[in-house]
Amino acid sequence: MLKIDHVSKTFFAGTVNERRALVEVDLSLAEGDFVTVIGSNGAGKSTLLNAVSGRLPVDSGTVEIDGAKVNRLPEHKRARYIGRVFQDPLAGTAPNLTIEENLSLALLRGKRRGLRPGLTGSRRARFVEELATLELGLEDRLTAKVGLLSGGQRQALSLLMTGFTQPKIMLLDEHTAALDPQRAELVTTLTERIVERGGLTTLMVTHNMEQAIRLGNRLIMMHEGRIVYEADQAAKTKLTVKDLLSEFTKIKGATLSDKAFLG
Repeated sequence: MLKIDHVSKTFFAGTVNERRALVEVDLSLAEGDFVTVIGSNGAGKSTLLNAVSGRLPVDSGTVEIDGAKVNRLPEHKRARYIGRVFQDPLAGTAPNLTIEENLSLALLRGKRRGLRPGLTGSRRARFVEELATLELGLEDRLTAKVGLLSGGQRQALSLLMTGFTQPKIMLLDEHTAALDPQRAELVTTLTERIVERGGLTTLMVTHNMEQAIRLGNRLIMMHEGRIVYEADQAAKTKLTVKDLLSEFTKIKGATLSDKAFLG
């Protein structure tokens, strides 16, 4: 479903500030794979997601989604294939629109839009049904402005909006990092539920090693723009946070601790 083949990206090439963010990265996700990505700050994790989404053009290599090369497609055209939830709860929703208006926009993302009304009775019924699965009472607040919701509620709504449109690829970019522990746990649980229910192919960046171990069927570790460690489903079931920290001690120049991930 997703194939990243020898992808490289360098910022400020040829200057004293040159930084190789991605170095010939290879990664393939089969349909339904859920891969968690960990690494220190500057390891290339978010750059990897930006390369997939089209937010950043790559210097070399190819990105394929469902067998189609998308390198030349800009971000707005890749939106028909990709759903993304960002770290900032404010980034995934329009605060001045209502809950039902946000959901309607998400439903139409990447599709042709005519003069037909965006909100219909059947769509509202679907929205109520979908919102009820969040167990946050939002199904009774369809006409409430999204800007009035808490960060956790907005992030849960962003997840729902991304998931129910059935994207080819779902990108989660540290989507619980800005939340308090209780809300982060809620959104983590919702992530498991939405991904499993939709069978969504997912790539998730996180600083939380416990979360990275708990979620998904594969785990990769990045360092200085490269994938330096990978655990498949069998290996992942036996992993501990201590094991991951131990792997980092084997990497030359890596000085990391729990706080580098969990802080």
